[in-house]
Amino acid sequence: MKSFTELLRQLARPAVVELTLISGRAPLAKTAAGFETLDEGLLTMEGLQEALRGLVGPARVASLAERPGQWGLKLEGFGPVIVGAMRRGDVLHVRILRGESPPAVAPPPPAPAPPPAATGRPARAGGMQILPSTERPAPAAEPSPSAPSPTAESRTNASTGPRLAVRPESAGNLAMLLEDARSVGASDLHIIAGRPPLFRLVGELLPHGAVLPPETVEKMLLPHVPARLRPVLEREGSCDFALDLGASGRFRVNVSRQRTGYKGCFRLISREIPTLESLGLPADIAKATHHHQGLIVVTGPSGHGKTSTLAAIVDIINRDTTHHVLTVEDPVEYLHPRKKALLSQREVGTHTKSFASALKGSLREDPDVILVGELRDTETVRMALAASETGHLLVSTMNTQSAAKTIDRLIDLFPPGDQAQVRMTLASSLRLIVSQRLLPSADGKSLVAAAELLPGSVALGNLIRDNKTFQIPSLQQRGKSLGIVRFDDSLAELVRSGRTTLEHARVYAENPDELEAVVTGKRPGSPPEPSPPDGSKPLMSKMGNLLNRKSA
Repeated sequence: MKSFTELLRQLARPAVVELTLISGRAPLAKTAAGFETLDEGLLTMEGLQEALRGLVGPARVASLAERPGQWGLKLEGFGPVIVGAMRRGDVLHVRILRGESPPAVAPPPPAPAPPPAATGRPARAGGMQILPSTERPAPAAEPSPSAPSPTAESRTNASTGPRLAVRPESAGNLAMLLEDARSVGASDLHIIAGRPPLFRLVGELLPHGAVLPPETVEKMLLPHVPARLRPVLEREGSCDFALDLGASGRFRVNVSRQRTGYKGCFRLISREIPTLESLGLPADIAKATHHHQGLIVVTGPSGHGKTSTLAAIVDIINRDTTHHVLTVEDPVEYLHPRKKALLSQREVGTHTKSFASALKGSLREDPDVILVGELRDTETVRMALAASETGHLLVSTMNTQSAAKTIDRLIDLFPPGDQAQVRMTLASSLRLIVSQRLLPSADGKSLVAAAELLPGSVALGNLIRDNKTFQIPSLQQRGKSLGIVRFDDSLAELVRSGRTTLEHARVYAENPDELEAVVTGKRPGSPPEPSPPDGSKPLMSKMGNLLNRKSA
């Protein structure tokens, strides 16, 4: 019996528009000529349920009843597909269609060929299991599958990615909504009283289902708020925590009160630790982890992947060294597995009072590397700089717009009397600043990363020490040999490689006109180049004719 992945690969055949999978029957593929049998083995209810759970999540499969369900998914390696399913008694009907265009009306499939003589062989392992030959039912005319053909509303939108057709029973089910969000590649889910659930897909908030009344939102959110944070929510109107829902995944959550009632924002966290390669970031970032002490700062606006980059950096250290890595996060997002390094992950509010207090105590815990979720205030920055000077590699984030502005911000957090000392410390301890943005891909279905790299160097240290940070852009212009990567150069490379468009890149560029000139080879608005002279006439002859006309 073919595995489920092998059956899915049939959708890659140009002639195949649909897979029809019915428990107790052979898997079928629909083509323009009708239905063809993909395997003589029969699908079991257990195997088909297990495969469906892997596609759409256990919560949806558990809720299947007489009413059919349908979902739009984006499967890695297969692209957008539409899944329709119905359970009727002991029979499970599943239809999987390509998501590019609406399917034609399905004609009734032909009656299957009579099964071969019983051999008594058991079901083969792998993928969806089949019934032993001795247990196969008598052949019968194949009924038309009952699962519905997906509607146009659930088709893939070329600019925003997949849109889901939501079942009524999922409206107040947080686990189902989170599974929906993960299945289409959303970065965030917003649950707001008086609004439908909203998915953030490629930077845009898209509605998903019906409006949620305030009492439903309250029932969805409050049971998940940890007991220690409920007084904080009542007192301050907002709280942050991490939530692990097993099969639905792990999330960073903010719950707050607002005019219409409660509001929840769920940031989806992958259980797989990202790598620099998977994030589309330069491999040169890994070189900074070779330093035994100093400061690495990842910067960028909120929601542009800084936490994922931190996780990738920690994973490099965890994989390649036997260091003691101590992290202080609010909350802990990525759960790092045990590899070569010793990892201690501490959460503000649960294991420590604040970033600053955790940093102060961490110096006595014999760490080699300290990760601080964010450099938020003067005291945290002061402790971070002290740690970076005393034999520790400190890694953190800031919400600044560029590498140069990050240095200015670190200095400006301190009173004027302390800034000279801060400049001296930064000049000697700064190892790398990564400033990154996420922008839409060329097809509009995902995000790609552009990154500015400013590694520590003698030249950069001199500018910081002499209070000449305004000259950093000039250093970046001529500093490729130092490993410097300008942000606009990163954007230009994304455009040249076809990963994003010039229009998208111009929105994020520091100098859009210069970026366009680099990519296209000409300045915007410049007149078109004159057509080349006619090769049949010598150029000097043409010039002579022109002079003769002028003198005439």
